[in-house]
Amino acid sequence: MPNPSAAMLVIGDEILSGRTRDANMHHLAQELTKVGIDLREVRIVSDDRAAIVSALTDLRERYGTVITSGGIGPTHDDITADCVAEAFGVHIDVRDDARDLLQAYYTSSGKEFNDARKRMARIPDGATLIENPVSVAPGFSIGNVHVMAGVPTVFQAMVASVIPTLTGGAPILSQTLRVDRGEGDIAGPLAQIAQEFPDLSFGSYPFQQNGAYGSNVVVRGTDGGQVDHAMSRLVDMFGV
Repeated sequence: MPNPSAAMLVIGDEILSGRTRDANMHHLAQELTKVGIDLREVRIVSDDRAAIVSALTDLRERYGTVITSGGIGPTHDDITADCVAEAFGVHIDVRDDARDLLQAYYTSSGKEFNDARKRMARIPDGATLIENPVSVAPGFSIGNVHVMAGVPTVFQAMVASVIPTLTGGAPILSQTLRVDRGEGDIAGPLAQIAQEFPDLSFGSYPFQQNGAYGSNVVVRGTDGGQVDHAMSRLVDMFGV
């Protein structure tokens, strides 16, 4: 039985412009792999309402879990919450529990809880809050969509809160074999072994080191015995 599937929607002009380098995809992929959820697609969209709603609607229909990153802050271009509400066809407004969390946080830190900060308490009807132990402003979950901040430390904290609530599968195991030959030399034999193990995933990743070319062959799967067997076949075939 295949593992559950997931997709990620990264939202923000700053990612597409190159101003900010996204680190959240790497972290999410690692965490989902640990619990046996296959991250099948990552999509990046700008701070455009129609683009966000369209992407979210498509992804949530195709995958078991969708995790978004970015666009839930206090500024005018933070429109993710509104877009999620539109995609689900529900009302959105400042919610008491989210407002109380933020009010207490800003009061204790001696900062004004102004209208801009109140925007972070706008939650779609029917959503549940995602805890944010870093900066308090919550994310939220609605249906199979989990909406998280783009700041990496906050995103990671929210992922840690959500992961235990997801239904996972078999953890994905991997092993790597370094082969000091170019991909053109190993492609044929590698394809032959891949056919022998249809339940496993084989990848070849070339490298150049000190003028020499080679490939790192990675075998991935949920059955540790099959992964071990495939690695033994690779070692025998390439004489490593």
